[in-house]
Amino acid sequence: MLYYLFTYLQETFGLPGAGVFQYITFRAAMALIFSLIICLVFGKNIINYLLKKQVGETIRDLGLEGQSEKAGTPTMGGLMILSGILIPVLLFADLQNIYIILLLITTVWMGLVGFLDDYIKVFKKDKKGLPGKFKVLGQVGLGIIVGSILYFNEDVSIKERVQSATVIDISETNGVPAQTLPQYAEAEKSLKTTIPFFKNNEFDYTYLVSWIGDNYKKWAWLVFIPMVIFIITAVSNGANLTDGIDGLATGTSAIIGVTLGVFAYVSGSIIFADYLNIMYIPNTGEMVVFIAAFVGACIGFLWYNTYPAQVFMGDTGSLAIGGIIAVFSIAIRKELLIPILCGIFLVENLSVVIQVSYFKYTKKRLGEGKRIFLMSPLHHHYQKKGYNESKIVTRFWIIGIFLAVLTFVTLKLR
Repeated sequence: MLYYLFTYLQETFGLPGAGVFQYITFRAAMALIFSLIICLVFGKNIINYLLKKQVGETIRDLGLEGQSEKAGTPTMGGLMILSGILIPVLLFADLQNIYIILLLITTVWMGLVGFLDDYIKVFKKDKKGLPGKFKVLGQVGLGIIVGSILYFNEDVSIKERVQSATVIDISETNGVPAQTLPQYAEAEKSLKTTIPFFKNNEFDYTYLVSWIGDNYKKWAWLVFIPMVIFIITAVSNGANLTDGIDGLATGTSAIIGVTLGVFAYVSGSIIFADYLNIMYIPNTGEMVVFIAAFVGACIGFLWYNTYPAQVFMGDTGSLAIGGIIAVFSIAIRKELLIPILCGIFLVENLSVVIQVSYFKYTKKRLGEGKRIFLMSPLHHHYQKKGYNESKIVTRFWIIGIFLAVLTFVTLKLR
């Protein structure tokens, strides 16, 4: 909203300084600052309100050290994260940008699914919360909406580089061009995405339906939309499983958010996209404002969520965080980098799948179920081994930073 206000003041009255709102970097910085202020300043009030309403966490006895002390800690703190994202984005982002619209839909949609789950747990005293099939239904519904918009909306496009155009600076007298700027073709609809470690560095989903015949491209949505659904479901569940000890999901998400922000900025800049030889995706630069608010909200929430936590995000926060990361990655055509960038979420997911599958297999085969890990998800395995929560979280963060750096490196490893 402030973006439109200052744009109007600058264009109509030539208000000095109003033009600074045209710069994505300025608005991203303001979004980051505002999200931090919202979470840090008003966070304590939100926590006190949740305590007053007795919105406390019900702890199952899993035999973990320090577990009993967490009983009664306010949950549904994800409302703090959602506020820290939505308010700055509404103030500083271009709300007509299709990618911002998608991310706002994702935040509200997954936030509501998580809120319903937490509400049933806290106020209905049902530890199971929202039945799993309804959570999946919510994720699938979001996947259909996001996949359909990305596939059919004309504003979602890429530009292919065709050649270099020489721009002459009239101040020069020696005949040497001032600079050589990249020249791109008209924006076009495409299902191309970035694939790591390969020479051409791109993969087109339409290849998967090329066997259909001459008109195969119009059927590519049959592959693309299910892929979007799978990614959203996997990442949001991964974030939900990772939110098991104080500060783990929040800190990891902030690291992922910074990485995605850099990718969005360079992908949406014709200069940086050309220099790095990566896909140029018009209008994605605006997403930097959103992800700045996301990172600010995560860091602000982390202030109260570090060990020993004063508040838990609950599914209200974790499902929304996972959905945002998934949709953001798909929008900037970096979803195939998720196994690397979101490696923490991946191993947490896999540890549960492996544990449950192996237990069922051995019980059927041997009559007695056996386990690979002492407990799943993986962070509980290390708790069972006697590691302090803070040490586990810090080491997972270090691994998350390493994976983020590795993700950057994949841009040039072809």
